[in-house]
Amino acid sequence: MKQENGSFSQIVFNKLRKNTLGVLSFCVIIIAAIISIFSYLFASDKTENANRQDVTIAFAPIGYQQKTIEIPLPNYTGKTGFADYLFGKEIDSEQISITAAKINQDFVEYTPYLGNGLSGEPVKIATSTWTKHNIPFSEIEKEFVYTKTYLLGTDSYGRDFYSRLIIGTRISFLIGFIAVFISLLVGVTLGAIAGYYKGKVDDFIMWLINVVWSIPTLLLVIAITLAIGKGFWQIFIAVGLTMWVEVARVVRGQFLSYREKEFVEAAKALGFSDMRIIFNQILPNVVAPIIVISAANFASAILVESGLSFLGIGAQPPTPSWGNIIKEHYSHIILGKQHLAIFPGLAIMLLVLGFNIFGNVLRDIMDIKS
Repeated sequence: MKQENGSFSQIVFNKLRKNTLGVLSFCVIIIAAIISIFSYLFASDKTENANRQDVTIAFAPIGYQQKTIEIPLPNYTGKTGFADYLFGKEIDSEQISITAAKINQDFVEYTPYLGNGLSGEPVKIATSTWTKHNIPFSEIEKEFVYTKTYLLGTDSYGRDFYSRLIIGTRISFLIGFIAVFISLLVGVTLGAIAGYYKGKVDDFIMWLINVVWSIPTLLLVIAITLAIGKGFWQIFIAVGLTMWVEVARVVRGQFLSYREKEFVEAAKALGFSDMRIIFNQILPNVVAPIIVISAANFASAILVESGLSFLGIGAQPPTPSWGNIIKEHYSHIILGKQHLAIFPGLAIMLLVLGFNIFGNVLRDIMDIKS
């Protein structure tokens, strides 16, 4: 048998680095994490939830270009701060699709686009609409009349579909992160107590585990969601409270094994408290299986959230989620706009596949028998 030198984490890292599938899946996860944190930096529409609507260009095709005029609103600032890149910018200007525009010292005249190749009556707006916001006259034509490109076209409300898809990454990734955190908090605690103390405490916790285990996950999530309400954070909590069972079962099994080891008996003989033995002596030895389960739970949480959003009880519009994006456009698969439903479906598949493969790779390389 080949002897590998270094700490356990170094050995795992070296094995992971040599595993092509592991590296690729890890890259997918890292890219998704970066996009979820800096969604508005990558999005074309930097308004909150990418919810700038223009029904005249609804269902525009991929790569669609439209001449646009941007008119400042009373709350116009013209600046994008650090917080705007994290949470989106408040809509402070109106973007109108046009076919032509003329600018002189007193007014701006534009011809609105009505859709389907039709144009409306010319509209005049005083140039003071821009200059009162300290926008030089010379910049009006350069900065506020332009051709806007929609990389993936627009959705049924004329919103930038690419931006909605990018920002939707945040919901799917965060649901996995927060749900796994909650499941670890509950599952590790109950599993450790059951496995260490055994007896009636173990019997009660196992009864609770079996009851929760017997209820279908989706039905349990729906029940919790209806009890605490529909919303952004509610769905995170609901999913997390249904995913602790598997963690608790595995941690309990590990604790039942380790509590009989010599180093635990030695700790008891030295007078260490139960909490110190549980968290300082035994728990570090069961981290590996917990990490593997967490990777699998990430994938499960993403699928559950997507299903709930599709059913209308997940993230609520206008917050973009891959699940509710599919819900809004799944009927267009047979109407010539397939990408509106297929692209978010592929995004879900890719992220879930990445977590599943990464979990399987971790399981293999963390197996001390291999």
